[in-house]
Amino acid sequence: MQSVRFFLTTLLILAGFNAAHPSSAMAYDFTPLEAAMNKAVSDSVFPGASLAILYKGRVVFHKAFGRMTYDPHSTAADTTTIYDLASLTKALATTSIAMQLVERDSLNLQSPVSRYLHAFSGKGKEKITIEHLLRHTSGLRAHSLFAKTCSTPEQLFSTIAADTLLSKPGHKTLYSDLGFMLLGRIIETITGSTLDANFHHRFTKPLGMRSTMFTPPQSLISHIAPVEKDNLWPFTFQRPLVHDQNAALLGGVAGHAGLYSTTGDLIRIVFMMMHGGTENNHTFIHAATLKKFLARKESERASGWDLRSLDGHSSAGDYFSNSSYGHLGYTGTSIWIDPEKELAVILLSNRVYPSSANIKIRTFRPLLHNTVGSCLRLK
Repeated sequence: MQSVRFFLTTLLILAGFNAAHPSSAMAYDFTPLEAAMNKAVSDSVFPGASLAILYKGRVVFHKAFGRMTYDPHSTAADTTTIYDLASLTKALATTSIAMQLVERDSLNLQSPVSRYLHAFSGKGKEKITIEHLLRHTSGLRAHSLFAKTCSTPEQLFSTIAADTLLSKPGHKTLYSDLGFMLLGRIIETITGSTLDANFHHRFTKPLGMRSTMFTPPQSLISHIAPVEKDNLWPFTFQRPLVHDQNAALLGGVAGHAGLYSTTGDLIRIVFMMMHGGTENNHTFIHAATLKKFLARKESERASGWDLRSLDGHSSAGDYFSNSSYGHLGYTGTSIWIDPEKELAVILLSNRVYPSSANIKIRTFRPLLHNTVGSCLRLK
């Protein structure tokens, strides 16, 4: 009987099961959570969103709220709506691939970046290691609108290589898109294959993540939650769909942004991580590698992932333990995983529609996670 129950549960997980279904959610009252999500839509935190909760080995909640836009006649969001993940790309794609390359001795965390990108040297940058990039301690600036001075990926990377560091490598933590742009290029250099092809071959295909991709085709536009219009795109060539302008300049495929997905797909990769890097008897990442990358050092940044703040102020709210890790995406996306409590919360939204000036999600995120914890009766 137990084996049958386990088999059925596995099938539901792999199907991206909507756990608003009473057979999976009967143990919990998610009415306050649904009320919070509906209020977020009515308060214009975002036009719509999809939310998935994984708890103790199963999907206990999976439901969408709102619409694609604030137009009451626009398409309703559902659990198959595709969202621009923004910086979740850093953790899910770039870092996951880096983990595999480290295991295969193709990438050394302590090696200088210049070992893989020879032009990246001088002005103190020869001391920047791969781990510095992953932990955001490289000394590189946080962000730059490269389209003001660059028109090609080669010019963008040359500009990063010529830039002056803001601090000595390893001395300060400054969240940097530039570091992950470099990591994406390093992965392509090592493997001889594009970042999107790497991620598809290594993760999305074997995990069955059919709606996860970079540069989605025009045929899927009606299924993708819209973002704000880029009025600063200076080029005559067609702009890739991705919200982040630097990712667009890199062709829509970049180490820091560009990935699209659904909550149903992300359930699969999150379960894999919660299962120690293994899913369906396939080891994607060894548990020891996960432990190494997720180790807390001086800051609240692990390698490629964020860690729950020890001062209690976190977008994960009050219920997640200090062993939790996660990441946020500028477009209104987030993942928080608590290995101690066997809990994960996946939120996808398009809060940047019609404008990224809307920052109401900053106060909503901890409220959301606290409501989840309350509904699950966590301590």
